[in-house]
Amino acid sequence: MSEGRQIKMITRQHPLEKILENRIAIIDGAMGTTIRTYDMKEADIRGERFKDAKKDLLNNGDLFSLTQPVMIGDIHRRFLEAGADIIETNTFGATSIAQSEFFVDDPREHGGRKDPEFYQKIIDNRMLSDLAWEINEQSSRQCREWADRVANQTGRQRFVAGAIGPLTVSLSNSPDADDPGFRVVTFDQVKTAYAEQVRALIAGGSDLLLVETIFDSLNAKAALVAIREVFDEDGLTAQGRELPIMISAAVGRGGETMISAQTVEAFWNAVEHANPLSVGLNCSLGPDLMYPFLEELSGKSSAAISAYPNAGLPNPLSPTGFDFQPEDMARYLGDFARGSLINIAGGCCGNTPEHIAAIAKALEGQAPRSLRRHTEVAA
Repeated sequence: MSEGRQIKMITRQHPLEKILENRIAIIDGAMGTTIRTYDMKEADIRGERFKDAKKDLLNNGDLFSLTQPVMIGDIHRRFLEAGADIIETNTFGATSIAQSEFFVDDPREHGGRKDPEFYQKIIDNRMLSDLAWEINEQSSRQCREWADRVANQTGRQRFVAGAIGPLTVSLSNSPDADDPGFRVVTFDQVKTAYAEQVRALIAGGSDLLLVETIFDSLNAKAALVAIREVFDEDGLTAQGRELPIMISAAVGRGGETMISAQTVEAFWNAVEHANPLSVGLNCSLGPDLMYPFLEELSGKSSAAISAYPNAGLPNPLSPTGFDFQPEDMARYLGDFARGSLINIAGGCCGNTPEHIAAIAKALEGQAPRSLRRHTEVAA
């Protein structure tokens, strides 16, 4: 370069990457499952702010970050005290697209349909945009506060993962059997919604970005493109402040992503370009069914491997709604560790702080999967 400073590529490890080389890190459990143990009612999620909402909101768990922040903070605290190194923001559905399900009339109820024209109005809706930003930023700040508080108490650094869910729409499939080429939403619309979420998660203090529970790889691709564009447009690349990316897919009994039907190897090939800190599997399957697919991914990927399965099969008679107890999850994830498959372990649906505590205890002292990845950043 004739003028200006030279840019030299150096190897700079993120603090979490150093941990992953030396031990198995623990990620938290299921926010939704744990919220249900607090016996919240419709009035609790509405509060004064949303008291006049026309639709039921109780299943919109992300709103609790705004209306019941003390409860959400208590959940974060419990997961951290159970041994979690990584806690997730309460933002699984915190995009304008997902929030529209609770605040906008469904045109199908009036003879219409959801299509790109409908979703463009959603993207342009200032109320939904502002709400999505607020949920993401506030949830990230709540996580940050508790992660730092427990880290200071214990002398062990904790990390905040900005949770980016799969959305309520698919880019890969048509909902119309008579029009297989039809899509309800466009790639650019999904990317715009994700970019808004990413910026708010960063503003709130997230350490990592977690694209999770991926059932449609094209949706995930839109999220990854959005992340890349936010990094570039906001000048994060030049400042060396890019957040590490974690990616986790949901697969069915055959080992394929639920809608795009990619095998775990094909899925890895589709996301490898993002240079993720970790890639893994979560949700959908219990740990008893996940092992062979996790083994395949571990053999193909150069990234760290994460696994946070459901607590077995759904069971409405169980207190958590799922079959496996803490000791069951501990035993199965211990098998993952003994098979040298994982660097990050935790639980998805059905996993409470008690499950995470049992998993953390079972994996203590277990060697992580060999990790040879290093991140290059501009110096």
